Amino acid sequence: MADLDVRVFAREDLPQIRQTIIEIHADAQGNGMDEFRKKFAWFVDHWGTREGYRCVIAYDGDTAVGFAYGAPAIESREWWREHVDQVPEKTLTFAYSELAVRQAYRKQGISDLLSRVLLEDRTEDLAVLLVDVTHPRVQKLYEDWGFKKVGEQQPFPDSPVFAVMLAELPLK
Repeated sequence: MADLDVRVFAREDLPQIRQTIIEIHADAQGNGMDEFRKKFAWFVDHWGTREGYRCVIAYDGDTAVGFAYGAPAIESREWWREHVDQVPEKTLTFAYSELAVRQAYRKQGISDLLSRVLLEDRTEDLAVLLVDVTHPRVQKLYEDWGFKKVGEQQPFPDSPVFAVMLAELPLK
């Protein structure tokens, strides 16, 4: 892995990092997911204005190579509950919304680094995320970090079906 500088950002930093996030995401998606790419800026703004928003961006010199972000779930509105038979006693949840790494920087451990920095020192008990079910290697990566698939959902009529994945914090 390159010698990376990982920087942590909060909600008030969104105006300075917004375009960087969008550009990394576009590179990471390549030619696929054109329809989602058009909507991605809305998701960046939606998550970036949430209380407790956290974003980590890895830099190789001056080049932003990957990011991960999320925000605490609204207490008592943890949507993942409908997917588990037995709800854990501790339920404060961090919603891990996005992870993207530029194509030229993949398979170097950057996703692991970004995820660990994003989730370290969280005060929540759990982390939840969604993974497109047509990407089993990505799902396996999250499983290796301690996430477990607890169900599936399609949040929007035009979105893919996602595996709902839940992990106890801190990660293993």
